[in-house]
Amino acid sequence: MTIRILLADDHALVRAGIRALVERIPGLEVVAEAADGREAVALVAEHKPDVALINISMPELNGLEAVARIASAHPHTRVVMLSLHADEEYVRRALSHGASGYLVKSADAAELELAIRAACRGDVWLSPSVSRSVVRSMLEKAAPDEPFEILTPRQREILQLVAEGKTSKDIADRLALSVKTIESHRAQLMKRLGVTNIPALVRTAIRLGVVPPAR
Repeated sequence: MTIRILLADDHALVRAGIRALVERIPGLEVVAEAADGREAVALVAEHKPDVALINISMPELNGLEAVARIASAHPHTRVVMLSLHADEEYVRRALSHGASGYLVKSADAAELELAIRAACRGDVWLSPSVSRSVVRSMLEKAAPDEPFEILTPRQREILQLVAEGKTSKDIADRLALSVKTIESHRAQLMKRLGVTNIPALVRTAIRLGVVPPAR
C-alpha cells in the first residue's frame, strides 16, 4: 500500500530536497506541499494524507499549532515534526500537541523512512540525537502556570502574528474577526504574559519558541 505524504516547510528548496528523498523510497508518494502551517492544515483536510512532515518554524501558523489542529480534526493523519535542533522544549510540545514523531533535519534518508513508517504504525519516532534528558522532560506534564500552556490556541495564533509584525487589521482580516476582538486578545495576552508593550510581547514570543529569533 502506498503511503501518502504531505510536506510543509516555508522554504521551497527544503521541500524539494525532502520530496526527492521521499520519492526515492518505494511505497511513498508526496501528494501535497504547503508553505506555512495554515496551508498545511487546509491541505490535510483536502488530501487526507497518511503522514504529514511539518517544519516546526513557519510563518502565519507555526508547526506546533498546525499539528494540534491536525491531530484534533484529522487524527488518521500522523504528523512527524521536522526541526533543525533537538530542543527539549520543542520536542515536549510537539508530542503533547499530537505529533507522532520528531525528526531533526540532519537525518538521512534511512531515518526519514523509519520515522514515516513508525508513524503509520501508530508508533512514536524520535531522532537518536534527542537525548535521554529530552525524553524524560517531554514525558513530564508541563506546570499549569507555565506561560505557553496557559494561553489558548487562538491566543498563541495571535501571538505569533503579532510577533511577525502584523497589525491588528492584518490579523483581523486573516482570521475573519473584528479589529476590536484582536485588540482584546492582544490585551489579554499582555496581561497573561506579564508584559506592557508590543516589543516585550515579541521578545516573549521568541523566548517561548512561538517564532524564531530571526527569519
